[in-house]
Amino acid sequence: MASVTAGSRSGSNAIAKTDQQRAIAEVQAAMMIARMNPRDPIVAMDRILNACTRPSLADAAVYTYAKGGSNISGPSIRLAEAMAQAWGNLQFGIRELDQANGESTVQAYAWDVETNTRKEITFQVPHLHYTRKGSYKLEDPSEIYKLTANQAARRLRTCILTIIPGDVTEAAVTQCEKTMRIKADTSPEAMQKMVSAFESFSVTKEQIEKRIQRRLDAIQPAQVVSLKKIYASLRDGMSTPADWFEAAEAEATSQATTASRTDAVKAKAQAQREAARKKSETDQQDDALRQLEQDSQQQSFGATFAQVSDQLHKASDIDLLEAAIDLLDEVNNPAHREELSAIYRQRRAELEQS
Repeated sequence: MASVTAGSRSGSNAIAKTDQQRAIAEVQAAMMIARMNPRDPIVAMDRILNACTRPSLADAAVYTYAKGGSNISGPSIRLAEAMAQAWGNLQFGIRELDQANGESTVQAYAWDVETNTRKEITFQVPHLHYTRKGSYKLEDPSEIYKLTANQAARRLRTCILTIIPGDVTEAAVTQCEKTMRIKADTSPEAMQKMVSAFESFSVTKEQIEKRIQRRLDAIQPAQVVSLKKIYASLRDGMSTPADWFEAAEAEATSQATTASRTDAVKAKAQAQREAARKKSETDQQDDALRQLEQDSQQQSFGATFAQVSDQLHKASDIDLLEAAIDLLDEVNNPAHREELSAIYRQRRAELEQS
């Protein structure tokens, strides 16, 4: 019996050792091949710009959201992946390291095998779906996968954009915007497709026409480009419909005609109060999440202990708390990371009890 157990353990160790040696060999081979076939930056840049002339990529390449009275644009995960493929000698992806105790440990990474430059972000994804009425545990593997992939997409984009030079990214975004302007389709069929796409976010044709201040059959190419950026922003979770379109109930209230002017004023005031209440519940959280992501992308040399601690203490719900702890990887001091982890656990317990 003992000999059988010892033999099984020995076999497991041998398999693990073989897998480790295979992984090392694959890494060495990738680096050797990359150095034998070095990247030509000019050729790689041409490949990226050529890819950005494709309307299908350009339409999904740039997102935009409103902040501080101005619109902020940036490359989407689709454009980041296209640039990584065209840049060459670059490995990137998402891997699930562990799944236990109702959460997944996930890692997003990008590795330039030619220069041996690597960026990775490891984070936890609780198997919970949060709503305004509370949260519930996810059991369906497909729902867990969708949740994990959605949260990993932003981290993967951050990793890729950290590796690829900033001027290359700027040129790609500029080319995509130029392609959208040139290839903008204003045909009735294209407008119907756009309306159908926005319907998935509960945005109606009337709301779209209200924003562009004209009927869809008279839309201009520049407005098509603007709407496509807004759609990309909604799809990537960078903004909400309330950031761009007037609420349908407010529209209906403003158009309603009643016999009593006093009743109309009261109804309009009630609609405004309701819209303000909803905005205070959602927009502040969205703004805070966008600020956390923007801060994590801009801090190329890492976040400070004070910055992460401040975000952890300010987090008003678990979503904001999880976004704040993502910055932990940017803190270089191990002692600071341990202290921030303790703050995170304490704040999570407080939020779960509230």
